[in-house]
Amino acid sequence: MCELLGMSANVPTDICFSFTGLIQRGGKTGPHADGWGITFYEGKGCRSFKDPTPSCDSKIAELVANYPIKSCSVVSHIRQANRGAVSLENTHPFTRELWGQNWTFAHNGQLENVESLAPGFYHPVGETDSEQAFCWILNQLKARYLKAPENRLEVYNYIAQLADQLNALGIFNMLLTDGEYVMAYCSNNLYWITRRAPFGEASLKDNDVTIDFKRETTPNDVVTVIATQPLTCNETWQQITPGGYCLFHYGEQVGC
Repeated sequence: MCELLGMSANVPTDICFSFTGLIQRGGKTGPHADGWGITFYEGKGCRSFKDPTPSCDSKIAELVANYPIKSCSVVSHIRQANRGAVSLENTHPFTRELWGQNWTFAHNGQLENVESLAPGFYHPVGETDSEQAFCWILNQLKARYLKAPENRLEVYNYIAQLADQLNALGIFNMLLTDGEYVMAYCSNNLYWITRRAPFGEASLKDNDVTIDFKRETTPNDVVTVIATQPLTCNETWQQITPGGYCLFHYGEQVGC
């Protein structure tokens, strides 16, 4: 299956260290060689880089890994295709506008009978069950709320209920963000770690890279990283309970 990577931070932060570890799993230390993508939020805007080639060999991935784009919310994905051709339109993450905000989604797993999901305003461009599930979630939100709700925690609680329904169709590990909140829903494997002062060193599992976060941060920084499997070998990651979710707002956990 695919692998996910997300970040939520209280200050614009680059994800170069974690992304460097992730892309090794896209055809080098892992089998996820059917494309990769990453979306960074900057204010109300977001920029995406996607490539249907193995991330370990991708020049675009190499650029992203070495270009310190700073963001408070990031969603990334490396793909092992199980539905839909290896193509750009089937490469995660997927982004749509709702309530004047860009929503970004990535999924790990496989769902059955997604064709039975009720259609609506949003339609998939590609062939994946993942994009179809994302469109269904947005259609449910659009039908339930006529305008953007003030209570965003209520919205994400409702999304968790929708995720439960999708999880009943197969395996549904998900990252979803509106640029302010980052939601991680776990079907079977999803981990997170929050880094804050006092910062220490971290070493990647998939590459011979070590970073001293004390040199890269300020004492007030709070950075949460979410991944399908822990990316470092000398830190303690928290596993999300299968069938549960965690919600992060600028680095801090605000719901589960």
